[in-house]
Amino acid sequence: MASPVSTSRVLFALFLLVALTAAGADAANVLVVNNCPFTVWPAAFPPELGGGTQLNPGQTWQVPVPAGTKGSRIWARTGCIFFNNNGRCVTGDCAGALRCEVSGKPPATLAEFTIGENASNDMDYFDVSVVDGFNVPMDFVSSTGGAIRCRDPGSGCADGSHGGAARVHQCRGNSDYQVTFCP
Repeated sequence: MASPVSTSRVLFALFLLVALTAAGADAANVLVVNNCPFTVWPAAFPPELGGGTQLNPGQTWQVPVPAGTKGSRIWARTGCIFFNNNGRCVTGDCAGALRCEVSGKPPATLAEFTIGENASNDMDYFDVSVVDGFNVPMDFVSSTGGAIRCRDPGSGCADGSHGGAARVHQCRGNSDYQVTFCP
């Protein structure tokens, strides 16, 4: 059986291959991977990014992000119970909706990003924030370079944004990304 690390790398390589060969307008793709030993319900904001879904251990969710999307977030919700797309989560809850239309309630480890208007002359900006608290470990990786590892809210999240200390990374516009929960 493949280790979670090697499985994650293979998934990311396949994701990059598909993303790089796909035709279309400038945009980005975010592959969300659940390496946690429990189910998470990742959420994406603004709602145009798909809102949210359920990911069992080992499952992935691809989120297409239009060029020029600003102030975006992806986070893991935990301890959720849903019936007909309504319910609640212990962490990261967004007004009881499976497909979020508002940002999540703390605590939640956040992957935050802004995608450039076009790849030729704009930059993307991304960070992992624990300003709203911490609920799961996270890696946030850009296909064009740059990785943020956040294992815990203290010393294990040195590259993350903490209260009063934003740590925003930048890379070539319209890069693709991978967010991994419990890397």
